[in-house]
Amino acid sequence: GYPPLAPYDRILVTAGAPSIPEPLVEQLAPGGRMVIPVGAGDLQTLTVVYKHPDGSIQSDDCGACLFVPLVGEHGWNDPKDARRGED
Repeated sequence: GYPPLAPYDRILVTAGAPSIPEPLVEQLAPGGRMVIPVGAGDLQTLTVVYKHPDGSIQSDDCGACLFVPLVGEHGWNDPKDARRGED
C-alpha cells in the first residue's frame, strides 16, 4: 500500500500472502473491501476483507486459488518458503 494516499475504498492484492497484512487493513477505509489470496505457495484461499463503518473487520473465504508469493516484510521472507508454508 501507499499510506500517504490512504484510506482506500478498494484494495486488490495480486500475490499470495501468508496472512492478511495489517498495514493494508489499516489503509482500508471504513466500508471498504480488500481481495487477497491468503495461504501457502501451493494453495491459497481467495479472501474478501470488509471493514465495517465502526472499524471492525469481517473476512469471507471465496474458494481456492493460486497466486505468486508476496515477498517482503508482510509476506514471505523468501519465495521458496511459500512453497513449504513457512513464514
